[in-house]
Amino acid sequence: QVQLEESGGGLVQAGASLRLSCAASGRTFSNSVMGWFRQAPGKEREFVAAISWSGGTTYYADSVKGRFTISRDNPKKTVYLQMNGLKPEDTAVYYCAASRGVRLTTTLLDYAYWGQGTQVTVSS
Repeated sequence: QVQLEESGGGLVQAGASLRLSCAASGRTFSNSVMGWFRQAPGKEREFVAAISWSGGTTYYADSVKGRFTISRDNPKKTVYLQMNGLKPEDTAVYYCAASRGVRLTTTLLDYAYWGQGTQVTVSS
Protein backbone atom coordinates (compact mmCIF):
# COMPACT_ATOMS: atom_id res chain seq x y z
CA GLN A 1 0.00 0.00 0.00
CA VAL A 2 1.11 3.56 -0.75
CA GLN A 3 -0.05 6.79 0.88
CA LEU A 4 0.51 10.00 -1.07
CA GLU A 5 0.57 13.68 -0.14
CA GLU A 6 1.02 16.49 -2.64
CA SER A 7 2.40 19.96 -1.95
CA GLY A 8 3.69 22.97 -3.84
CA GLY A 9 0.57 24.31 -5.47
CA GLY A 10 -0.35 27.98 -5.46
CA LEU A 11 -1.46 31.06 -7.36
CA VAL A 12 0.95 32.32 -10.02
CA GLN A 13 0.88 34.51 -13.09
CA ALA A 14 1.09 33.17 -16.61
CA GLY A 15 4.65 32.30 -17.57
CA ALA A 16 5.70 31.47 -14.03
CA SER A 17 7.01 28.18 -12.71
CA LEU A 18 5.98 25.87 -9.88
CA ARG A 19 7.33 22.60 -8.60
CA LEU A 20 4.89 20.11 -7.15
CA SER A 21 6.06 17.42 -4.77
CA CYS A 22 4.43 14.16 -3.82
CA ALA A 23 5.66 12.45 -0.67
CA ALA A 24 4.92 8.76 -0.45
CA SER A 25 4.87 6.32 2.40
CA GLY A 26 4.73 2.57 2.11
CA ARG A 27 7.13 -0.11 1.12
CA THR A 28 6.21 -0.38 -2.54
CA PHE A 29 6.98 3.16 -3.73
CA SER A 30 10.23 2.31 -5.45
CA ASN A 31 8.49 -0.41 -7.48
CA SER A 32 5.57 1.76 -8.57
CA VAL A 33 4.96 3.68 -11.73
CA MET A 34 4.00 7.18 -10.60
CA GLY A 35 1.80 9.67 -12.37
CA TRP A 36 0.42 13.16 -12.17
CA PHE A 37 -3.14 13.94 -13.19
CA ARG A 38 -5.17 17.13 -13.03
CA GLN A 39 -8.80 18.11 -12.87
CA ALA A 40 -10.15 21.51 -13.82
CA PRO A 41 -13.59 22.68 -12.64
CA GLY A 42 -16.33 21.00 -14.61
CA LYS A 43 -13.91 18.73 -16.45
CA GLU A 44 -12.81 15.13 -16.11
CA ARG A 45 -9.55 14.20 -14.48
CA GLU A 46 -6.85 13.98 -17.13
CA PHE A 47 -3.39 12.51 -17.44
CA VAL A 48 -0.43 14.89 -17.20
CA ALA A 49 2.76 12.84 -16.83
CA ALA A 50 4.07 9.46 -15.73
CA ILE A 51 7.43 8.03 -14.76
CA SER A 52 8.73 4.48 -14.56
CA TRP A 53 9.88 2.94 -11.29
CA SER A 54 13.52 3.61 -12.15
CA GLY A 55 12.91 7.11 -13.45
CA GLY A 56 14.42 6.15 -16.76
CA THR A 57 11.24 6.47 -18.80
CA THR A 58 8.76 9.32 -18.78
CA TYR A 59 5.63 10.15 -20.73
CA TYR A 60 3.71 13.42 -21.06
CA ALA A 61 0.40 14.67 -22.29
CA ASP A 62 0.78 16.69 -25.47
CA SER A 63 -0.59 19.75 -23.70
CA VAL A 64 2.36 19.88 -21.28
CA LYS A 65 5.17 18.36 -23.32
CA GLY A 66 8.21 20.63 -23.34
CA ARG A 67 6.96 22.64 -20.35
CA PHE A 68 6.55 20.08 -17.56
CA THR A 69 9.11 17.60 -16.24
CA ILE A 70 8.36 14.64 -14.00
CA SER A 71 11.11 13.15 -11.85
CA ARG A 72 11.47 10.97 -8.78
CA ASP A 73 13.84 10.38 -5.90
CA ASN A 74 13.29 6.83 -4.70
CA PRO A 75 15.40 7.05 -1.51
CA LYS A 76 13.31 10.08 -0.50
CA LYS A 77 10.10 8.44 -1.71
CA THR A 78 9.18 11.60 -3.55
CA VAL A 79 8.01 12.37 -7.06
CA TYR A 80 8.13 15.86 -8.53
CA LEU A 81 6.42 17.79 -11.28
CA GLN A 82 8.37 20.82 -12.46
CA MET A 83 6.01 23.13 -14.31
CA ASN A 84 7.45 25.92 -16.43
CA GLY A 85 5.73 28.40 -18.71
CA LEU A 86 2.43 28.01 -16.92
CA LYS A 87 -0.72 29.00 -18.77
CA PRO A 88 -4.20 29.85 -17.48
CA GLU A 89 -5.44 26.57 -18.98
CA ASP A 90 -3.11 24.71 -16.59
CA THR A 91 -5.35 25.80 -13.71
CA ALA A 92 -6.58 22.67 -11.95
CA VAL A 93 -6.24 20.49 -8.91
CA TYR A 94 -3.16 18.32 -9.44
CA TYR A 95 -3.14 14.76 -8.14
CA CYS A 96 -0.28 12.38 -7.59
CA ALA A 97 -1.00 8.71 -8.18
CA ALA A 98 0.71 5.34 -7.87
CA SER A 99 0.04 2.54 -10.29
CA ARG A 100 -0.56 -1.07 -9.28
CA GLY A 101 1.66 -2.38 -12.03
CA VAL A 102 5.07 -1.84 -13.58
CA ARG A 103 3.92 -0.80 -17.04
CA LEU A 104 4.02 2.91 -17.80
CA THR A 105 0.42 3.93 -18.28
CA THR A 106 -1.66 7.04 -18.91
CA THR A 107 -4.92 5.36 -17.96
CA LEU A 108 -6.54 6.72 -14.82
CA LEU A 109 -8.02 3.36 -13.84
CA ASP A 110 -4.54 1.77 -13.75
CA TYR A 111 -3.64 3.95 -10.78
CA ALA A 112 -4.70 2.48 -7.46
CA TYR A 113 -3.48 5.07 -4.97
CA TRP A 114 -4.19 8.79 -5.00
CA GLY A 115 -3.28 11.85 -3.02
CA GLN A 116 -5.73 14.53 -1.96
CA GLY A 117 -4.56 16.98 -4.59
CA THR A 118 -3.02 20.44 -4.62
CA GLN A 119 -4.54 23.49 -6.28
CA VAL A 120 -2.66 25.28 -9.05
CA THR A 121 -4.13 28.54 -10.28
CA VAL A 122 -2.58 30.49 -13.14
CA SER A 123 -3.79 34.03 -13.73
CA SER A 124 -3.55 35.77 -17.09
